[in-house]
Amino acid sequence: MPGTPFPTSGMEMTLLLVVEDVGRSKEWYSNVLGATVYREYGGSSCVLRFLGNWLLLVTGGGPSDDKPTVAMTAPTDPDRVSAEVTVRVPDCQGAYETLRARGAEFLSSPIDWGAETRAFFRDPDGHLWEISQAG
Repeated sequence: MPGTPFPTSGMEMTLLLVVEDVGRSKEWYSNVLGATVYREYGGSSCVLRFLGNWLLLVTGGGPSDDKPTVAMTAPTDPDRVSAEVTVRVPDCQGAYETLRARGAEFLSSPIDWGAETRAFFRDPDGHLWEISQAG
């Protein structure tokens, strides 16, 4: 096949989340999840490191030349999601208690489904997060 192999060494993945208030979200991701701020761009975006990954928080915006029909917006209905972020944890109950103490608001306490124990919470803009423990 022609071209550069994909994926290949040197690549990294970034999760981009559209938020209403970058400062508020930066504080939440730092203080609640323990993400580390890497760089900020004039109040309209912030790059964080979380669990070895990049997390980019940006304010919304309209279409651009490279995405001519796409508008970037924060979630409008937190009860209707098309994606979530799952963090596999060794102790779901312990993670739940720690995150709750830091201000995370969970939809329910952890539930043991047999194959996994999990609990869901949202960031300030309604993005859905899950903590999950196998078995």
